[in-house]
Amino acid sequence: MTSTHTDIPMLTDDQRDRILAAVDAQFDRQLRFTQELIRHPSLRGDEASAQDLLYGAMSGRGLDMDRWELDPQELAGHPGAGKVEISYEGVDNVVGTYRPRRERGRSLILNGHVDVVPEGPERQWQRSPWEAAIVDGWLYGRGSGDMKAGLAANLFAFDAVRAAGLEPLGRIHFESVVEEECTGNGSLSALMRGYTADAVLIPEPEEDMLVRANVGTIWFRVRVAGHPTHPREMSSGFNAIDAAYFVVEKLREVEERWNAEKAQHRFFEDLEHPINLNVGKIRGGDWNSSVPAWCELDLRIAFYPGITADEAWAEITAALAAIEHDSTGNPIAAEAITTGFYAEGYVLEEGSDAERVLEESHSDAFDGAGLKSFTTPGYLDGRVFVQYGNVPALVYGPVSRDIHGFDERVDIESVRRITKSIALFVARWCGVDDLGGRH
Repeated sequence: MTSTHTDIPMLTDDQRDRILAAVDAQFDRQLRFTQELIRHPSLRGDEASAQDLLYGAMSGRGLDMDRWELDPQELAGHPGAGKVEISYEGVDNVVGTYRPRRERGRSLILNGHVDVVPEGPERQWQRSPWEAAIVDGWLYGRGSGDMKAGLAANLFAFDAVRAAGLEPLGRIHFESVVEEECTGNGSLSALMRGYTADAVLIPEPEEDMLVRANVGTIWFRVRVAGHPTHPREMSSGFNAIDAAYFVVEKLREVEERWNAEKAQHRFFEDLEHPINLNVGKIRGGDWNSSVPAWCELDLRIAFYPGITADEAWAEITAALAAIEHDSTGNPIAAEAITTGFYAEGYVLEEGSDAERVLEESHSDAFDGAGLKSFTTPGYLDGRVFVQYGNVPALVYGPVSRDIHGFDERVDIESVRRITKSIALFVARWCGVDDLGGRH
């Protein structure tokens, strides 16, 4: 979805410099807000307090506010929706909209997710994952990089444009969405609600680079049956947990086959191992002294852009259906259901106006450095906008370490530069009226 606005003047050098200076002037305040956001443990289903904070921050900036609870029934009718296994009661998206007095510029979505993954055993962190400590140029905490620093950067980039005495000429939607870490249903719900624009920018932690392509993702659960007996008669029983290991080995063969096909998929040829199968959770059995009768595995697998989720799922289920016996002849029945992501990958085609504007803005913010792009074997909400909204999605954000791991952190100076780049992108993409420093 693109539009041309030939009457929008180019950003002058003076306006650029005013924006860059404005980011620096408010950066300490930006860091304090990001720390406050990290201190809200916005785990799945418990995002409300963080969304309250962001709602207040957006409304305090004079944005038109919208907040709604995700509707699992409505989402279930969309081909890009993930399977919902929790209650969506109180699971809200927040969107604040800036509308210029007269809309003459290109429109923009600044998107980010507020949900974070579980922190794991807290004793294995150097400090509390919710402390939001700053140490040696890094901001620590669960969600610091993925992606609360980016969420805050969206708002403070907008602040910098206005603090520089400039008024954007295009409509801007600031989206704080849920469910990015498990289904992608938050951004999808926002699109289904009617939020669209000429481009979207998502400041995920991407090492100061732009994502060119990313994989599709399916979450699924496999249940394996066994035959229970007393341990004194183990040879007459069949251990379902042992059988589950065998099933995973067969799924590893699918993973290996898909990785062997990487040369057939544009932008994935040079990745060492683009397709990853992860066993995320395992549970089974009922009693220490009974041979387990059942075992369940929760898994995640990736697949290439250009392959539909239905096609990938058909290969997975076919591989499971082909399992009849384990290596010792015990009969195996493995059944699978989807449990979350059912999302297809995407490629951001080169040469868009949005990418060109980001390249210019990145160069200004990074002392003349060129914008690099790369391919990621992880899930991104950019697929929602590319596949279902025909909107170019720029996934581009700061340097981070150990996201989804212990001691997650984001590089503070990288956040500063990314904020400058976003601010310049907003000004160039939407166009600005110069109020002469008076706002």
